Amino acid sequence: MNTYLQFAAIKFRNNMAYRFEYVMGILSTLLSFVVYWSIYRALYGTEEVVDGVTFSMVATNFIISLGLNNAFAKNEMFLQDKIKQGTIANELLKPVNFKLRMLFEDFGEGLFRVIFNFLPTVIIAMFFAELQAPSGTLNMMLCIISAILGYIVLWLISFIVQSWSFWLFSVWGLITIKNVFVNILAGAFIPMWFMPAWLRDFIKFTPFDSIYFTPVQIYLGELNGYEIVINFARQIFWILILYALSELFWRRGIKKLVVQGG
Repeated sequence: MNTYLQFAAIKFRNNMAYRFEYVMGILSTLLSFVVYWSIYRALYGTEEVVDGVTFSMVATNFIISLGLNNAFAKNEMFLQDKIKQGTIANELLKPVNFKLRMLFEDFGEGLFRVIFNFLPTVIIAMFFAELQAPSGTLNMMLCIISAILGYIVLWLISFIVQSWSFWLFSVWGLITIKNVFVNILAGAFIPMWFMPAWLRDFIKFTPFDSIYFTPVQIYLGELNGYEIVINFARQIFWILILYALSELFWRRGIKKLVVQGG
């Protein structure tokens, strides 16, 4: 395990070397919040509650989703680049698990963005909007656990899409489509409170609401003990399904792998 933690630490330190990207990351994260806050402030107008959803709930939903979006940062072209460069064969010969290496490098990337991009944004955002505090210490801890499970769900989805690099020349288009589906159906940019009932019911049969919205609901205290257990079970269920699919794509891709001149 120490070897994989070193991968995460190296990725974290590498990000610190690029000061300009660090500053731009803060500005980009802050701009995302300001734009979102301005749009919903305009939609709410002088009202503070719309359909039982307060403006502070909407702002809190987005700031949590923004934090998770930073924490869930990953290099989605990593596998494709290794295959195109022909270095994938050498990588597979190393005495480390390739998938775990990817996971921990992405973890280092996400940790950097949370500390240096998201936290400064939260401090500034507190002057713009009245963000809700967690509904309790226990709920905060459960929210963190749910966020970790949500991270694994999203990472596995991303890995499955990346695995298509074994068959396609470029997976950039698939990654873009996947990101659109995640951002919309996971409730990151459009809170699920405002979605039609039929769409919310449909999303419950997908892994998407397990990524962002479940941690938000736990944080806000919208789920009781039984509902939290059910949602945890759903997250674990999707992790098992997606892990099985990721292994299937990975094993078949490795068998198909042909490296030209590598």
